[in-house]
Amino acid sequence: MMQAANLGDANARQQVFAVLYKDLHRIAQRELGRRGGSLGLSPTIVLHEAYLEMSGRSTVVFPDRARFLAYAARVMRGLIIDYARNRHAQKRGGGFEITSLPTEIPEFLVDDRELTQIGDALDALVAIDPGLAELVDLKFFCGFTFSEIAELRGISERTVQRDWDKARTLLHRSLGGAERTL
Repeated sequence: MMQAANLGDANARQQVFAVLYKDLHRIAQRELGRRGGSLGLSPTIVLHEAYLEMSGRSTVVFPDRARFLAYAARVMRGLIIDYARNRHAQKRGGGFEITSLPTEIPEFLVDDRELTQIGDALDALVAIDPGLAELVDLKFFCGFTFSEIAELRGISERTVQRDWDKARTLLHRSLGGAERTL
């Protein structure tokens, strides 16, 4: 099915999304949960926007499920970051917002400017080492374990852990050494 989707078969692309819908929805939900729910988006909206974004790109191919999910996570992250940036645009009055008090306390909150900085740091990591950036997508955004990533990539779990440490170090430096959630 993935091969047919890569060859431009629109029905196969829809089937790939249908088969992976639960995984994709979980990724969108995790990403929005990390933002403390402060963005006003639902996982379904993010997922469907990502589908529209991805279906419009006929040149992108995915050799396997992991790369497809990593790419989808990257697209969702980009959509969330763009939404956060637009929300704070001065021409739209992003500095003033009426909100209700949350009734539950999320694990951690990331403010929209911090989200933008993390997105920029990940874009810089793609330029430095695309493999490490894909690892961050698989681990942090897709929620795969080290052993699952090792199996998907055909390498040892220890190699994945070393690469994860490298990626975290590079991101930490890119973010100016401030504590972040990675």
